[in-house]
Amino acid sequence: MAPVDQGATLDKAEPIMANSTGSASANTTTTQPDASALAHLLPPSWKTQVTTWLAEDTPSFDYGGYVVGDVERTATLWAKSPGMLAGRPFVTEAFVQCGCTIEWLSDEGASLNGFSTTSGTPAPSASHAAKTAVAKVRGPARGILLAERIALNTLCRCSGIASRSAALVASLRAAGYQGIVAGTRKTTPGFRLVEKYGMLVGGADTHRLDLSAMVMLKDNHVWSRGSISEAVASARAVAGFSLKIEVEVQSEAEADEAIQAGADVVMLDNFDGPGVQKTAASLRQRWAGKRHFLLETSGGLTADNVAAYVCSDIDIISTSSIHQGVAHVDFSLKIEH
Repeated sequence: MAPVDQGATLDKAEPIMANSTGSASANTTTTQPDASALAHLLPPSWKTQVTTWLAEDTPSFDYGGYVVGDVERTATLWAKSPGMLAGRPFVTEAFVQCGCTIEWLSDEGASLNGFSTTSGTPAPSASHAAKTAVAKVRGPARGILLAERIALNTLCRCSGIASRSAALVASLRAAGYQGIVAGTRKTTPGFRLVEKYGMLVGGADTHRLDLSAMVMLKDNHVWSRGSISEAVASARAVAGFSLKIEVEVQSEAEADEAIQAGADVVMLDNFDGPGVQKTAASLRQRWAGKRHFLLETSGGLTADNVAAYVCSDIDIISTSSIHQGVAHVDFSLKIEH
């Protein structure tokens, strides 16, 4: 395996604990991962993904490579806009596969060009025209240019997701929320690993990684099976003890049915802020001492409206806004001459 990049360690906090009502969020906060060690999470197949990206970009002749040849060059990787650096392992591998070496000058999870990890925004004095050298790439000119676009596209996207994740986590912490902030499975086909990695660097939870990671019974599952109770029972028969079962509900009555059926997580989907707070409090009171479950809220949540959903009875706030339609952090690569 490739050596793990050394990055910045995010602020640590106490592990999440359950309170007397069965909620895991009240008066606690989650532990943020060490950004420098996240490359240890990557599966054996991740390098093959990088190979696939390179093959897609150069399926036959490399005409530009013929022009520049194999003369040894050095290039500087510049960050040109505020943001959080994320995606170093993927960038490193792209250049390594093209016969180059890379020396990183900034840590994974580092704030660039005035980006603030406490507010999730550029510092007031930060200039959007500022740029920061984040790495030096050395190798044959052809190799540098073969990997350039793959490296930049991956880094821009991954850093954008990390930056947006950090911003949302910071705003929710400022609003008093101490539970889990998570993304969703609404990721780009073939690019999920990078996008989920970016969420982790930004301090967000990935939510389930795929259909095999957790059972999530949505409205279509329930309608197809006939009822929430039947769907949960069917899932429990094959999921075993190691997989959680989550049920998406549209009303308090459906939430009660899911809890009674033994759901581990109940998602209040597309509720408004007051509806989430009222329903969550009611469920906690009614089921206190009878069932242990986590409550999640999701559906249409953004940085602009999510504060209305904050309450101690909600364990998980999930949103696709941290990885869909996210502005990229701007990077460029320039060969020294």
